[in-house]
Amino acid sequence: MNTPYAKKSEADSGRPPLALIAGPTASGKSALALALAERTGGIVINCDASQVYADLRVLSARPTAEEEARAPHRLFGYIDGAEACSAARWAADAQREIAAAHAAGRLPILVGGTGLYIRTLLDGIAPVPEIDPAIRAAVRALPVAQAHAALSREDPASARALAPADTTRVARALEVVRSTGRSIRDWRAHKEGGIGGQVALAPFLLLPPRDWLAARCDARFGQMLDEGAIEEVRALLARDLPPALPVMRAIGVPEIRDWLAGDSTREEMIRRACTATRRYAKRQYTWFAHQPPPDWPRCQDQLDNKIIKEIVIKLQ
Repeated sequence: MNTPYAKKSEADSGRPPLALIAGPTASGKSALALALAERTGGIVINCDASQVYADLRVLSARPTAEEEARAPHRLFGYIDGAEACSAARWAADAQREIAAAHAAGRLPILVGGTGLYIRTLLDGIAPVPEIDPAIRAAVRALPVAQAHAALSREDPASARALAPADTTRVARALEVVRSTGRSIRDWRAHKEGGIGGQVALAPFLLLPPRDWLAARCDARFGQMLDEGAIEEVRALLARDLPPALPVMRAIGVPEIRDWLAGDSTREEMIRRACTATRRYAKRQYTWFAHQPPPDWPRCQDQLDNKIIKEIVIKLQ
């Protein structure tokens, strides 16, 4: 990252507080956030890209109704699955919820594992103009190999920084340079709208032992099946939504869909979903281990009630 989020300073004492609990899936973030909210009278604000969708309560491991009753929760399940939530949209919504918490004299507590959301909220976003629809359509119709070759000619620096098979990022970089005449890297060097400099940030990262995390991922998917994940996917399929939407690509949805269609066995469905979850957790783990500022506190132990209480005391 060019600008490492927000750095704490002596000036933070005059700024309103913002707690942040982040880390990979199944690391215990929700339990810690809820404990902190109960101890401080705070408000839990979601920053997980899957948990924004109303259709994914089970498969996104959203807090239960009982947990939500123990403290105010915001931005959980507030977007219909027929829409695709962008980081910019979420960040604008989060800013409003944070401001509302401050106005009420309560501690806003961000919790989630989507690094892009956190970075966008704190650092801001590049003010890239709207892309010409004709250019976007033409770029998105190109095979990724052709798009990357074109990007190598039109924006060599961006092409070198991207994997040739990264369809989404290659297309984005190419449409930006064609529509604006400037590299996406130039746009991203001047971000706008971040609140990192306006709050006293109290971050905490959960990076527990990897074997413990993997076991938690496997156990949690089994629990999801018991709690209605299959019915959740059936309801999604009944809506006949476009397959490219985030809700249709969420971990567990394609695997259960294929099993319901008779294209895999139940054992294969479980194995595929658990493997996808562990791989996702690994990517998140790597991101949170290396991208945030090195002075952000990290917990590398597996969470239990004793450790949760200790962390809550530190974050108050």
